[in-house]
Amino acid sequence: MKKVYETASAALDGALFDGMTIAAGGFGLCGIPELLIAAIKDAGTKDLTVASNNAGVDGFGLGVLLATRQVKKMISSYVGENAEFMRQYLSGELELEFNPQGTLAERMRAGGAGIPGFYTKTGVGTVIAEGKDHKDFDGQTYILERGIVADLSIVKAWKADPSGNLVFRKTSRNFNPPAATCGKICVAEVEEIVPMGSLDPDMIHLPGIYVHRIIQGQHEKRIEQRTTRKREA
Repeated sequence: MKKVYETASAALDGALFDGMTIAAGGFGLCGIPELLIAAIKDAGTKDLTVASNNAGVDGFGLGVLLATRQVKKMISSYVGENAEFMRQYLSGELELEFNPQGTLAERMRAGGAGIPGFYTKTGVGTVIAEGKDHKDFDGQTYILERGIVADLSIVKAWKADPSGNLVFRKTSRNFNPPAATCGKICVAEVEEIVPMGSLDPDMIHLPGIYVHRIIQGQHEKRIEQRTTRKREA
């Protein structure tokens, strides 16, 4: 089965529809699928529910889809770097489902593993727990969280082979693997596609069975927060 596509738009052909749920990898602006996000913007797919650790920044990452009003709801744990996100949320234009960071990662992992839900202590006694099932185990209260199964996963990796085995680089390894596994279709953009057999099996972070389509492209790799100090004389 061919997995390598020439462009992001070609890789997303037939996978997009209005009202769908998308799981997006990345942490801040590290390891985000920026080429696929741009292709979704160009496709005009709307009323999206996006599960992602963060919402990008103004004009970059998922902030691109927020600017075009293509996102209806965000399922996120950190949204503090995006002024347009804040404006839409406070005005009631955007729905938001807050998740503790570890809970969001586990919801994606659970969905990919076929686990419909799990109990966790995180969020008990806070607004996170409102409306959720509570259950006591060994004298401690836990809340039920549902696994996330997305219609589409979009992720960014460092290297891939033609069968879809992926290697992530450093920080990009956190949310990309669980996001990849929980999608009914997973599209990965990578910096380099290497020949079959050239990846050390012990270094593969995500097996190709989870990955359906691959594209290779150039990435901007923007710095989210640049902090500098004056050089000493």
